[in-house]
Amino acid sequence: MIKEFKAFIMRGNVVELAVGLVMGAAFTSIVNALVEHIITPVIVAVTGNANVEELVFQFGSAQIGYGFFLQAVIDFLLISLVLFLMIKLINRLAQKKDEQDVEVEVEAPTVENYLEEIRDLLAQQAGVNGSTLPDEKKHASDSPKQD
Repeated sequence: MIKEFKAFIMRGNVVELAVGLVMGAAFTSIVNALVEHIITPVIVAVTGNANVEELVFQFGSAQIGYGFFLQAVIDFLLISLVLFLMIKLINRLAQKKDEQDVEVEVEAPTVENYLEEIRDLLAQQAGVNGSTLPDEKKHASDSPKQD
């Protein structure tokens, strides 16, 4: 049972999920800082309210607090945007790495390739020494046909 549990924990999906959760928790603090210290001051400059969550709409005697919803939408959009940009960056880096890893496949030489090289070298040497090699076609016609 312990071996099964260890195998379950060490599966790629579980480990990736755990890393994702930890990264998500750390990422949330980054987005919260962005919202509180950059986005909120811009909204304050436009609306005059110091806290978006305090925005309310008076409907008769009832107050509709749309600020909480607005804050949640801003958080969601920012988190989604930053995650999208990060994933795009990661995919681009992975694609560049894959392009670098692609190697040109070279065909392994065959016996025929070696024989052709030997023939060509012998022909070169024969030309230098002044002797001649027998004609290939003559050899081919002399040999019996195989079916």
